[in-house]
Amino acid sequence: MIQLLWKKLMVCNFFFASTGSFPACYKIFIKLTGCCLCLSHHQGRPVSMVQVDENYTQVSEFVIMGFPSLQPGNFNLVAWFFFFLYVATVGGNLLLVVLFALERSLQKPMYIVMVSLALSDIGFATVVLPKLTARYWWNDGSLDFHTCLFQQHMIHYFGSLNSLILLTMALDRYVAICFPLRYPMVMTNQTMTGLTVFCWVVAHIFPGISTINFTMMPFCGPNQILQAFCDTLSLKALVCRDTGELYSKAFTVAMFILYVPLSFIIFSYIFIIISVLRMASGQGRRKTFSTCATQGCIISIYYIPRFFVYSTPFFPNLTMTADKRIATILFYSLFPPLINPFIYCLRTKEIKKIFARWIWRQKGIAPKKQGQIEAITKSQ
Repeated sequence: MIQLLWKKLMVCNFFFASTGSFPACYKIFIKLTGCCLCLSHHQGRPVSMVQVDENYTQVSEFVIMGFPSLQPGNFNLVAWFFFFLYVATVGGNLLLVVLFALERSLQKPMYIVMVSLALSDIGFATVVLPKLTARYWWNDGSLDFHTCLFQQHMIHYFGSLNSLILLTMALDRYVAICFPLRYPMVMTNQTMTGLTVFCWVVAHIFPGISTINFTMMPFCGPNQILQAFCDTLSLKALVCRDTGELYSKAFTVAMFILYVPLSFIIFSYIFIIISVLRMASGQGRRKTFSTCATQGCIISIYYIPRFFVYSTPFFPNLTMTADKRIATILFYSLFPPLINPFIYCLRTKEIKKIFARWIWRQKGIAPKKQGQIEAITKSQ
């Protein structure tokens, strides 16, 4: 019996080494033997051992592989790219937070939700990019078991949070444009602060349930994550049991968190467009349409690629290589946080005036009410 198990184990390991598709082979082995195959990695070489029932060696750390087809000669270039991307993302969003803290004129409902989005973008970039940069700069892609689960939780947390913040932002614009007379009474600073805190708390629920489930899952096989970070899909592929039910639940939750807010956002923009078309001023219509079109592009980038990534396993004809899947995930995850400060905030007249005033102060000039410029006499 032991010899038969050993032969099957060797076939399975050869299949994994040849194709890289260990989970499918593992499932076949489980059905044939009823045993648990544990595959640990020591100095990059797989060491296999068979243990019966629940006696298996739990994986203690995971290794983020990143782009599987990327050549080592390009690692430094990719590392510098992710480093500058992180600096630009954090710098742009942090500038908005500082502006909000220093300028009392910006402390109103619209900017409260924008600052919330900026903090969420900073958090997401901080969870993902430093470790990804280290992966290509120093070839350091290892994460211990609980750190990987923490990263998985925070990535899905910030994804859920951004979806709820975009919903809140759409609600704010809907009330402001469709009910302008009621807006000052409905959307106060206290109301928006309450909605923001609610979003930051509720966004923990579904990712928290997923993280708790993973802590109870057996990870006894390969520990290499074919992804740029730890997430539900990459961890699910390493679980040493049938994960069909787990994936179905994760997919249902992801679709609920993403597309229930998206449905409201779409309906709110429809009503906004109808209200704009009723405006008498052509300039007002153009301005509102321009703002809505820009925000619509960002929302599309945020939602549409996610649908294809999560739906790929359900459509046999819809296939993506590992590199394309990772690139798509990084694009819709990191591009919106990079440009959100410019799309939502730095284009507004109030912030432009604040920047202009700061520049005038640095140059020692200030605008008069009539639009003229005069020198500021500095007191000695």
